[in-house]
Amino acid sequence: MKLQALSTLTAVVETGSFAAAAERVNLTPSAVSLQMKQLEQYFRQPLFDRSGRNARPTPFAAALCRTVERAVADIDAMRLAPDHVPAGRVRLGVTDSALTTLLPGAFALLQERAPQVALVVGRGTTPTLLQQLKAGDIDVAVLIRPPSGGSSRLRWTDLLVEEFVLLAPAALPAGNAARLLRTQPWIRLDHRVIAGQIAADYVQAQVPGKPALIELPGMDPVVAMVGMGLGVSVVPRPRHQLLDAYPVQALPLGAGGPRRHLAMARRAADVDRRAFDVVEQAFGEVARALPGSGG
Repeated sequence: MKLQALSTLTAVVETGSFAAAAERVNLTPSAVSLQMKQLEQYFRQPLFDRSGRNARPTPFAAALCRTVERAVADIDAMRLAPDHVPAGRVRLGVTDSALTTLLPGAFALLQERAPQVALVVGRGTTPTLLQQLKAGDIDVAVLIRPPSGGSSRLRWTDLLVEEFVLLAPAALPAGNAARLLRTQPWIRLDHRVIAGQIAADYVQAQVPGKPALIELPGMDPVVAMVGMGLGVSVVPRPRHQLLDAYPVQALPLGAGGPRRHLAMARRAADVDRRAFDVVEQAFGEVARALPGSGG
């Protein structure tokens, strides 16, 4: 068994198809398929359910990917064992979705392990952060990885996979998400952000031509509107503090529901910057420790 095959497996699981994984790891789809067959022979059990259009990982494949991620993190930790204390200013761009879920914990780790690394934090949407990163205006970005996988000019480190849910008023009888989406007004998340695009694509696939009651520029106002009983919304699962603050329920969308990948991106030319490495490691540790992350 070659270690490269395990990286390819992770790419297939994260992208949902052999073709998309092939693009990410710079192989042909046939080479990806061959590597997956070799892994299945090595572990003596199937890794994917190939009955549908997408390659759906088996529970064993998902567990194997988590094991690989932990091993890579441990190796990174060994690599980051400092000959000297990391220091310097790191300009960090963060999307709203990571400001409360990942940044506080990562900053606490940095204060403990690398107090001489000074974070300069800015917020922005994923497209804006990508532009700033490529232009050299920021050093590192925590953002939503584009469905295409992202620019090959950047180094990508996946942090967290977040499922989308149907957010509905708590007063509605809990039931089938698809039925509520058909019968209730749709409160749309901003189409200019990747999460809003993903959600809108899902809604239109389920209820073609469904109009939006209103479009809102952030998660907080969407949850507040749903809590008022004004409609339902498809959004990434909100943080529990926000769910607890309003009378809403988060209903799963099932096996076909969309997901988004929160990732860290940095310029490929900056891979040997020790201060950037320690920031990347801190965010990775916090992401793996979150409930439901598999870490």
